[in-house]
Amino acid sequence: MRTLRVPGDKSLSQRALILASLSEEESRLGGLLAGSDPKATARVLRALGARIPPLAEGGGEITLRGPGPGGFREPEGILDFENSGTGARLMLGVLAGQSFRTTVSGDSSLRSRPMGRIMRPLRSMGATLRELGERERLPLEVVGARLGALDYASPVASAQVKSALLLAGVVGRVEVRVSEPRPSRDHTERMLGALGISVASRHREGRWQIELRDVPSAIEPLDLDVPGDFSSAAFFVVLAMLGGVRGGLCIEHVGLNPTRTGLLGVLARMGGRLEVVGADEGPGSGPGAVGEPVGDLRLSPGALTATAVSESEVPAMIDEFPILAVAAARASGITRITGASELRVKESDRIRSLALNLRAVGVEAEELRDGLEIKGSGRPLRGRVRSHGDHRIAMAFGVLGALPGNRIDVEGASVVDVSFPGFWERLRDLSSARPRSRSGGRGAEGRDAVAGSGAFGASGGGLVVTIDGPAGAGKTTTAREVARRLGFRHLDSGGLYRAVTFALLAERIGPGAWGGLTSGELGGLGVRAESRGLGVEIYHHGRRLGGELRSAEVTAHVAEVASLPAVRQWLLGTQRELGGGGNLVADGRDMGTVVFPDADLKVFLVAGLEARARRRLLQVGRADPTPDEVFAEAERLRDRDRTDSGRDLSPLRRPDDAFDVDTTALSFEQQVSLILRRVKELTAL
Repeated sequence: MRTLRVPGDKSLSQRALILASLSEEESRLGGLLAGSDPKATARVLRALGARIPPLAEGGGEITLRGPGPGGFREPEGILDFENSGTGARLMLGVLAGQSFRTTVSGDSSLRSRPMGRIMRPLRSMGATLRELGERERLPLEVVGARLGALDYASPVASAQVKSALLLAGVVGRVEVRVSEPRPSRDHTERMLGALGISVASRHREGRWQIELRDVPSAIEPLDLDVPGDFSSAAFFVVLAMLGGVRGGLCIEHVGLNPTRTGLLGVLARMGGRLEVVGADEGPGSGPGAVGEPVGDLRLSPGALTATAVSESEVPAMIDEFPILAVAAARASGITRITGASELRVKESDRIRSLALNLRAVGVEAEELRDGLEIKGSGRPLRGRVRSHGDHRIAMAFGVLGALPGNRIDVEGASVVDVSFPGFWERLRDLSSARPRSRSGGRGAEGRDAVAGSGAFGASGGGLVVTIDGPAGAGKTTTAREVARRLGFRHLDSGGLYRAVTFALLAERIGPGAWGGLTSGELGGLGVRAESRGLGVEIYHHGRRLGGELRSAEVTAHVAEVASLPAVRQWLLGTQRELGGGGNLVADGRDMGTVVFPDADLKVFLVAGLEARARRRLLQVGRADPTPDEVFAEAERLRDRDRTDSGRDLSPLRRPDDAFDVDTTALSFEQQVSLILRRVKELTAL
């Protein structure tokens, strides 16, 4: 299997440069994309007084120091963002709260893109923005002002709109509340949280609401390592899935933020073969992390079938539609994309650009008002396409041209340097065939592909795997790793019970009242769980819960809460709803017996008392426990087993058709491999 690392995430790189410039202390940034967009944003920030060295090629580390939220200086000339829409839109929010006026502009592509959706709410905060050309387009004269608070209902789900308004709130030190019809990328919220700035998110009245409050006067410095850009990785994901890489491909250290990875779910639904390995959420603070999930993607070739993509899926894959169109062009059937009118105002009108280029190489494609219909074909594709000045259009048709049997010329291919310097060289190195590009070099014509096979991945078949067992058997850690390797979602049922416990304690409802709780009262606690990308996230009144679920107070009470019939019955519907559609690994005490009695695979983990006791002690930091400590912990586990097995409601018991795994003498890798092997055996039947 070939390996690949893609350049740093463009969205994170630009946000990191801007947010680090809001701190007067020294920030450390590693893994930044040294593409033309981040370079343009860095030049603008230097003109405003930030001390930023040249961006290191290959993602090398830099240190920088900014002037602080209100310390930017008036620039000597126009602020030219070139083609960087992210930089221009986010910086409009920063500039709106400064004490000077300046002019913001860009290249012809950026000047054609709409700015009104940001201008209108910034004006309502007190800023002055004057068009110097076309209405609601760059160039704009921005006259900074003392900003007021904002409560704004955005008509679109846009990370750039939301981020600009949050940054205006930061520099103005005012509260900002923005609601969207559905969640958009949350990089800015995560990064602000890492800097100690409170940002709360929640569903309210059918919309997604983001709220900034209690902005500090001084911003903490940023310490960040930017992961690989998922949007860049997506091109090679599809290349490998369509058989364009001999032996399969592993893309390492990719950012897997669930608000960005909607393409993976769509490709899985189409039959794409993939594994997600090690998609850990980084902590919200600390060296190198801003709470962004990072992992590896392992891809294998296989046949794809057409699908339908609707408006609700668009925000989580807004930049991946060009490469999805390539996958659709090689899938069996007609793929229909709707609700994606936002594509018409990207670097190009991507709907029209895709339709024109697909037809130019022999693919049947119909342009819809808000999307596309694409009829897949296995015949060789030939022709010349135009990038239309759009880096993602150029890369998408580069991938299509790199597939065996195709021969496609891409005009204007050098535009890929916006987000992926060296793209053409990596594509030629990895692909089974060789793409041809006007400004990216020419290679040999296509060769026959060698069909490879890889590990099982999420194929859209809807599998549900349950892992039950006694306390200390390793259910959660095992289930999490199995889910990652399969590319499935992981449901930690214990996390749900901990969330209810946390909510009861937070609402100051004492243990004496727990036995009389009704389903209505439980519903009013504000606990909610939802699938986000490849994971399941748990919220309390819109705040995503993490480490607080493992606090000593929650741990001391969770067993009592989990024994309450009303709580177990109330959570049953939530758990089954999360299992809808399959591709789930769930762990707990009654997953295979009560929650998912028809699961495709039911695993029952067991281990000897001493082994379980040592694992429990290791979890609490006792790496070298004494024999007495092990004995005492084993006795506690023995009592817990009796209690769990003797419960009237959902007792711990082995499902009748369970696959037994005794982990006493097994390494972690061995027990995970046993379960994965069993899944593969089932899918081969």
